[in-house]
Amino acid sequence: MRNDLELLLKLQVIDYDLGELERSKDYLPDMMGNLDREIKEAKTQLSDTTKQLEEARATHKSLDLELQTREAELQKYQQQMMSIKTNKEYDALVAEIDSLKEQIADRETRVLDTIELIESLEKGIGELQEKESQVVENNQKQLHILQEKMDSIGDKVASKQESRQEVTAAIPKPTLSVYERVRRGRGGRAVVVVKKGACSACFKALTPKKAQDIRRRDKVYTCDHCGSLLFWDDEISK
Repeated sequence: MRNDLELLLKLQVIDYDLGELERSKDYLPDMMGNLDREIKEAKTQLSDTTKQLEEARATHKSLDLELQTREAELQKYQQQMMSIKTNKEYDALVAEIDSLKEQIADRETRVLDTIELIESLEKGIGELQEKESQVVENNQKQLHILQEKMDSIGDKVASKQESRQEVTAAIPKPTLSVYERVRRGRGGRAVVVVKKGACSACFKALTPKKAQDIRRRDKVYTCDHCGSLLFWDDEISK
């Protein structure tokens, strides 16, 4: 029976590994999806900021042209002041000059604001380029590793299944039946160690006699409360 317990423990490890491989089919794609999203977000942020910079530069060029046009108009009107003959013409020309001065002041303010925006965006793009480069490099390395893991899952599962068949073939059918029933009922953990005189699955105390029987390892025993298969480990069970 000592050999049966060893086989059951070996089987439990194999089943745990198979469970982890099955779970990895779910979480590995999620991890890869998150890494892909990080790359896309970094690229999008850089692209959006680059577009903002292009628009800011276009705005600056347009404002600069408007400013030059209005300054030329102002010079023209100021020269016309020399040839004004009536108060009505003078008042009309002063009104035009005052309007142009307001427009020029407005354009100058907007030009300064645009220059500040361009400088800020240029600095931000430098930082975003560095960030995007790091994210792409780091995430692509991780994606390559995760893809290799994904590609190897099938082979690993097949290998574990083969090992499982070899182990289950050597376990008596009644014992294997109990193991499978308990494993399904308890979500995978069927064989548990006796710990301080109790079942380590449900923590119910064992009778001294049953603890001694389990310690002899001459038979596979189950917990009277939860049905788990019990084994004794001298370093843990005392």
